[in-house]
Amino acid sequence: MPAMDPVILFFVLGVVAGLARADLRLPGAIYEFVSTVLLLAIGLKGGVELARDTGGMPFTEFAVLVALGLALPLPVFAIARHVGRLSREDAASLAAHYGSVSVGTFAVVIGYLASRGITYEARAPVWVVLLEVPAILVGILLARGLTGAVAWGRLAHELFLGRSIVLLVGGLAIGWVSGPDGTASIQPFFFGLFKGILALFLLEMGLIAASHLPTLRRHGIFIIAFGIVMPLAAAVVGAIAGRLLGLSPGGMTVLATLAASASYIAAPAAIRTAVPEANPALSLTASLAVTFPFNIIVGIPLYERLATYLHG
Repeated sequence: MPAMDPVILFFVLGVVAGLARADLRLPGAIYEFVSTVLLLAIGLKGGVELARDTGGMPFTEFAVLVALGLALPLPVFAIARHVGRLSREDAASLAAHYGSVSVGTFAVVIGYLASRGITYEARAPVWVVLLEVPAILVGILLARGLTGAVAWGRLAHELFLGRSIVLLVGGLAIGWVSGPDGTASIQPFFFGLFKGILALFLLEMGLIAASHLPTLRRHGIFIIAFGIVMPLAAAVVGAIAGRLLGLSPGGMTVLATLAASASYIAAPAAIRTAVPEANPALSLTASLAVTFPFNIIVGIPLYERLATYLHG
């Protein structure tokens, strides 16, 4: 039996420490620093690889990814309303979270593939943006309708100028403009320390996930079942989309993982602005306390096997 990746064990340590109420939280400034470096490193790496590959993104790929971002929230909303019996606002919030993507999970799958020497498309960081924004917009429309009162200007600021998007896209642009030679001096910090930074990030995520576990007692088995079954179904859709687009096995794994993930950064901020009636604890518990651990411990290896099988 292969040993578990140590960065995943950091997440487990965080959960155990959180449940035991150990004083292990990272100071706020340290967590901001860790997440900033992580997002910039992901963007820089993608940008450097894009500088090597001048092929760009095919329009078909762009269209399929946007369509995927628009479509994924719809079954989530229907299941939350008719099976989970959630209110319209809570169901729409869950749809926005699960239609959108988790940058943290993206970081883990990138690290997972790198540790196994599996390559993937350099433009993968762009997929995060293409999947995240449409899904959140659909979630808001499901809650408000086309005529609902939404502060679209403030919402656009949250969506396009949110911290994760700015750092990811900014790093991508810097890496692309600078290229391999231009970024050589900073690669030891951003690339060489990536796994260590990821480990600290997952330690904090474990602590946060543990803090949301008590909410499961109030919302029952639906959140647990949904938080596991929905990612599996979405991963299959993402992997098939990747196969139809002709992605590499690594790229299919990344796309399947993104489809299976649930946002806990961009979506909560946007929903808080547009749908304040929604219960934030419900969606955050499902995404952080159920889906995120499932994906990084069990899901990603499964998605890689699925991608390898579909690729033939």
